Order: sequence, then C-alpha cells, then structure tokens
Amino acid sequence: MELNPTPALLNVLYWVTLIAVIVSSASGVLKAGFKQYDLFGVIIIAIATGLGGGSLRDMLLDREVFWIGEQVFFTASLASAIIIFIIARLKVISPKFFLIPDAAGLATFGIAGTLVSLMVGAPWLVASFMGVMTGTMGGIFRDILSNETPVVFQSSLYATVSWVGSLLFIFLLYKEWDVTLSSVIAGVFIFLARLLAIHFDISLPKFKFKE
Repeated sequence: MELNPTPALLNVLYWVTLIAVIVSSASGVLKAGFKQYDLFGVIIIAIATGLGGGSLRDMLLDREVFWIGEQVFFTASLASAIIIFIIARLKVISPKFFLIPDAAGLATFGIAGTLVSLMVGAPWLVASFMGVMTGTMGGIFRDILSNETPVVFQSSLYATVSWVGSLLFIFLLYKEWDVTLSSVIAGVFIFLARLLAIHFDISLPKFKFKE
C-alpha cells in the first residue's frame, strides 16, 4: 500500500508532525524538570524527545531528516521547551502530568510515522511498526537522558496501543476514508487508550522465570 504525496496529504503530515513535536517536547521538559536540570539540560532533553523519533524514522527510511529541511519543527521544539520551563516556575505541576503530553506525542507521532512510511512505499506491516518506533523513541531518549528506565518498557500499555492505532489508521486508509479523518480517529484512539490504560493500570504480562 503506497500513498502518493499529494498537497492535501503533505498538509496533514505537516500539522500532525508539528503538534507531535510541540507536545513531545513539552513532555521532555516536564520529565527533565523534576530532575531539576538547568535550562540548557531541559532544552536538550526536550529536543531529543520532540525530534528523536522522527529523526530515527527518516534515517531508516533513507529520507531527509524532517527538521533539517523544515526549520519550523526545530523552532517549535525549542519554543515549547522554553515556554513550559517558564510556566513550570509559575504554576504547581503534578509529577505525573507529563504523561498527558507524552500520550499526545505517542498518538501524533505514531500517525505521522505510519503516514511517512506509507508515502515512501513501505509495506503496511513495516509502516505500522515505523509508526510505533516514531511514537516511542523520543520518550526512550528522554528517559535515558533522565537516567531512568524508559516508560515504554515498564508502563501500562504504551507501544501496544500505538501499534493498534497505527494498524487502525492503515485499515481506514485501505477502506479509502479521508486521510484527515483517519488521522483524527486513529490518533484519538491511541491517546484515549493510553490514558485509560494508565488509569486502570492495564499492561501486558511481564516476563518472569518459573520458580
């Protein structure tokens, strides 16, 4: 399944990616903030979170890294970091609040990653996994730089809901639904499913040896 990069499709990709960068960068700031890093440290983690997953995706797909050619994405990540840094000094924020922008970033980057992969001709299953990788790698970079075990490896359904949402997105496109509507439906599914998994503590079985 291959999507032709029409102006409408590129427009959807642009806005989904921009939103993904902003919210993911915000989650990076909030996570780094509780480590009490200075402004430079916070900005580095925000940029790694907001741009990391998409960068890895583009390198694997052998295409220009998205924020190199379009400086607006780097600027958005930087601005998001600085704005959240200032807001956090003025308002009390719960340590778990970062999970909300993190879920939003998981959803939007999952859709963006899947869409880009389909546009370059990746098979549908590979495209769905590229969506998962795009949605999760920024958070992995964030947690490693914060010297913590990545959320994706120990938290309530994370990569799982991203993969299901990416497959849902591909299914809707296969059924010839409008790409914008398909993006919204699949993105909202990932976002809500992740928040519900957190609320009800739903997770996959953990590996353990038989005693």
